[in-house]
Amino acid sequence: MIASANRPLAGLLLFLLFAAAVLVLAPFIGMEWIAPGDVLGAGAKPVEAKIFWHIRVPRVLVAFLAGGGLALCGMTFQALFRNALATPFTLGVSAGASLGAALCVWIGLGVGWLAMSGVTLAAFLGAVGSMALVYGLTRIKGGFSTATLLLAGVAVNFTFGSLILFVQYISNLHDAFRILRWMMGGLEVSGYGDVLVVAPFVVLGTGVLLYLVHDLNLLTTGEDLARSRGVPVGRTRGVLFVVTSLIVGGVVAVCGPIGFVGMMAPHICRLLIGADHRVLAPASLLFGGGFLVLCDCVARTVMAPAEMPVGILTAMLGGPFFVWLLVSRSYGRTIV
Repeated sequence: MIASANRPLAGLLLFLLFAAAVLVLAPFIGMEWIAPGDVLGAGAKPVEAKIFWHIRVPRVLVAFLAGGGLALCGMTFQALFRNALATPFTLGVSAGASLGAALCVWIGLGVGWLAMSGVTLAAFLGAVGSMALVYGLTRIKGGFSTATLLLAGVAVNFTFGSLILFVQYISNLHDAFRILRWMMGGLEVSGYGDVLVVAPFVVLGTGVLLYLVHDLNLLTTGEDLARSRGVPVGRTRGVLFVVTSLIVGGVVAVCGPIGFVGMMAPHICRLLIGADHRVLAPASLLFGGGFLVLCDCVARTVMAPAEMPVGILTAMLGGPFFVWLLVSRSYGRTIV
C-alpha cells in the first residue's frame, strides 16, 4: 500500500531529474570542439561563447517550453474528451495558426510586433481567430458540450486545411516551399526573443491548468458526477478550452505545428504514474519538455551539417506510437 502510494511521487521525481539533466546537457550536444569550461570559464572564446549562449541555450529553452506546453495541453484534451488519442491540435488551433502564417508568406507581410516576426504574429492571430470561431460555433448550438466542441473543432480543422492547400497552390514556388517548411515545425532560434514570446503563454497557462487539476480529475469521471461534486462544468470546460488554445497558439506561432508530442508524452506519463492529474500535470510538463529537447538534439545532429525539422522526427516517432496505442489493450482504460 505504501509503495503503491509513493509510486506517483517517485515517478514525478524521476521526470524532474530527467528534465534537469536534459536542460543542462542538451546545449553541449553536437559541439565536440567546445568544452563546458570554454563557455562557463574566463577563457571563453567570443565566437564559441556567442554560439552557446545566443543559439544553443535559447533553442533548448524554447524546445522545453514548447514540448512541455504541448504535453500539458494534450493531457488536458485527453481528459476533457476522455480519449487517449486527443491532441493539442484537435480543435483547429494549429490549422488556424498555419493559415495565418501561409497568408503572411503569400501576401509578403514582413511587419512584426515586439519580439514577434511578421509570420509569428500572423500565426498567433490565426490561432486566436480559430479559437474564436470554434467558441462561436459551440455557443450557437447552445451550451458548451464536449461533443459540440469536438465537432466544431473538426469542422474548422478541415476548412482551414483546405484553405492552406489553396494558398499553397496559388503561391509561387519560393513561397510555397516556405509555407511547407514552416508547417513541418522547427526550432530555428537565435537570441531570446522567441523565449520571451513563448514563455508567458506556457507559464501563465500552466498556472491556470494546475489550479484546475482537481476539477479535471472529476470531469474524467463524467459530467453528472462532476456537477454533483460542485464543479461548474460549462465554465470549467470553457476556461480549459481558452487556456489550452492560447498555449498552443503561442507555441505553434513560434515553432510551427510540431505534432504527436501532445499525444505521446501525457500517455506515457499516465502509464508510468497513473491518471491522477495532480501528479500527471507536472509530470507531463517535465517529460514533454525534455522529450522535445531530445528530439531536437537528434534532429540537428543526425544529418549534420544539415538539419532535419524536428516536426518530421516527432511524426516518425508518433506514427508507430499511434498504431501501438490503437492496438494496445491499455487503450481507453488509462484516462480514468
